[in-house]
Amino acid sequence: MDTGWWTEYTRFVIALSTIINPIGAVPVFLSATRDFSTREKRMTARVTSLAVGGVLVASALSGEALLEVMGTSLAAFRVGGGIVILLMAIAMLTARGDDPHPRQLSPTSEEQSIASIGVVPLGIPLLAGPGAISTSVIQMQRGAGLVHAVLVAASIVLVAFFCWIVLRNAERVAAFIGPVGLNVISRLFGLLLSAIAMETIANGLKGLFPILAG
Repeated sequence: MDTGWWTEYTRFVIALSTIINPIGAVPVFLSATRDFSTREKRMTARVTSLAVGGVLVASALSGEALLEVMGTSLAAFRVGGGIVILLMAIAMLTARGDDPHPRQLSPTSEEQSIASIGVVPLGIPLLAGPGAISTSVIQMQRGAGLVHAVLVAASIVLVAFFCWIVLRNAERVAAFIGPVGLNVISRLFGLLLSAIAMETIANGLKGLFPILAG
């Protein structure tokens, strides 16, 4: 590597952070965890960031072989992920106001809810979606050797840590914006999220059926 080798990984961190966009995911996070206590939200933020880091590191190290082992392709992953994101967007658009009587979770159901929501759909595919996975795979293929693999993995961990910081402080963002503003932003982001979902599905369908690309 030359003296400017670090710029490659800096660009990767910036690109991956932009694609994942944890700040834009704050309304989704708050919508999905609206009935959770502060402790539960922080646990969900931790699970989500761990899921993002784990999936992207595994994807980078294994490449497209991971999807092949699972019996699927990146195009199929795009379609499935897009559908999940679309369902999440619809839920945001049709959500009612804050419930004055939040549901109480037992310890068992609490852990299951945090794990399920944190991993899917927050971690996958909202944050660690096809774009982030493909970016990680491509970055790993740009070099070789143990040092390169460690630096790529470290870059992903750094981005996952950034996601944790943002999601852990999501309530502060909500307090600053206010309930009305958050409600408006949540629905606006739900609309934008539905557009992203449809584009993701369309790109996936083009990959599965090349004839659709014209």
